[in-house]
Amino acid sequence: MKKSILFLLGMFFLGMPSVSAQEQPEKVEAKPVVYRFRLQLTDKKGTKGKLNKPEAYLSQKAIERRKKQGLGIDSTDLPISEKYLSKLRKDGLKIHCVSKWNNTVVVEVADSLYGEQLAANYPFVSSSRCIYITPRPKPVADRPQGRRPQAQPQNQQRPAQPRDRRDLVTNALDTVADFYGTGQNQIEQLNGVKMHNAGFNGAGITIGILDGGYTNADVVSVLDNVEILGTRNFVNPEEDIYGAGSHGLMVLSCMGTNKPNVLVGTAPGAKFWLLVSEDGGSEQLAEEDYWAAGIEYADSVGCDVVNTSLGYNDFDNDIDDTKYYEMDGHQHLISNSASLCAKKGMILCVSAGNSGDDRWHKLTPPADAEDVLTVGALTAEGVNTTFSSLGYSADGRVKPDVTAQGQACAVVTPSGTVGRASGTSFASPILCGMVACLWQALPHYTALELMQLIREHGHNFAHPDEVYGFGTPDFFQAYLDAKK
Repeated sequence: MKKSILFLLGMFFLGMPSVSAQEQPEKVEAKPVVYRFRLQLTDKKGTKGKLNKPEAYLSQKAIERRKKQGLGIDSTDLPISEKYLSKLRKDGLKIHCVSKWNNTVVVEVADSLYGEQLAANYPFVSSSRCIYITPRPKPVADRPQGRRPQAQPQNQQRPAQPRDRRDLVTNALDTVADFYGTGQNQIEQLNGVKMHNAGFNGAGITIGILDGGYTNADVVSVLDNVEILGTRNFVNPEEDIYGAGSHGLMVLSCMGTNKPNVLVGTAPGAKFWLLVSEDGGSEQLAEEDYWAAGIEYADSVGCDVVNTSLGYNDFDNDIDDTKYYEMDGHQHLISNSASLCAKKGMILCVSAGNSGDDRWHKLTPPADAEDVLTVGALTAEGVNTTFSSLGYSADGRVKPDVTAQGQACAVVTPSGTVGRASGTSFASPILCGMVACLWQALPHYTALELMQLIREHGHNFAHPDEVYGFGTPDFFQAYLDAKK
């Protein structure tokens, strides 16, 4: 099975649609084929940005984050050359997205041969690579059921009124006694309860989530006190992020939910940006470009911490599949972007992947990135799960960096109930929320310093390996031991 929206292995309380043998396949009209090409630009001559005027392209919060950590504005921060973009548009090319950190532009064309010639046609384009072809539609009867973890039952619709959802929350109150509800163990495993009791719940920290859809996150009552600063869809800007896909919703719930005795996440005091970079319709290299655009946006609006439970190694076009020797944190565009996050003052938490018990075994990009926290999955008892992807990186760095509960995690479902799901997809945000709490407690730490402090307080720090990495961090002990 192709893997991109990671790493949802099992879910309870969510059914999957079925197709009866008597149903007739629907007629599907073929859409015009669109090709997207990644253009690598030679330089940024003609950019409107200036290094001494970052307020033109970065929020004040993003600028202050850099200043606080002694980080300067550099050429990667400058916008793509407007001169080059104008030339491409003038020639009829549609710009889908750009990456200023990588100096790349994704354009749409109707002719693949024309796309392949773009590097020869423009002196400011050094290379051109096809990264997306419109997938051929399949009749319903031919579509694989359950291929996408965010698929919902056929009768699942967005509720217009919160009436029934209050009842669902009340039922949960009757059956759960602990303050953190069914999520008690996943925060205790990181010694996060003591962090919260000390007054650190992520307040003042902005968390970005780069994921798939967030179905009903805007209407289910169990999330009604989560503060959402904004949203953006980098795959299809016109698509409602709250109307398709539930993976992002569940990731958000691991951190932001704040319903005592039902579910309390690891960073209920934080504020969130909800961003979509996962294309549920196919597995193609373009998703790396959408992700790159998304992480740059998260930086520009001032996110401090970002979680991404996505990874890409197995594509529809087999020639694009990741090779292990490429896993050095830079050969893939998505990993190169991830490796730049700390240089912008952000901490990126990445799910390691769910390939531990399949033929690949290893991490999936961007989990190979430098200067990030790659998170492996544990059982509730603290033992590694068989599915959690293994390290090391191809250049010998310890991966995963840390571990957290990733089996039978408490999550919010699109209907407003609290269910359980498994995967490194949930280990990562559970830990990410605690990173926000620790940074709230230690605001004078840089991103690099805080990540190293977290690694040093992993239970396996003295003898790291490819399974646990540096191990499960004790966040409260890290706070106690930190330089005040």
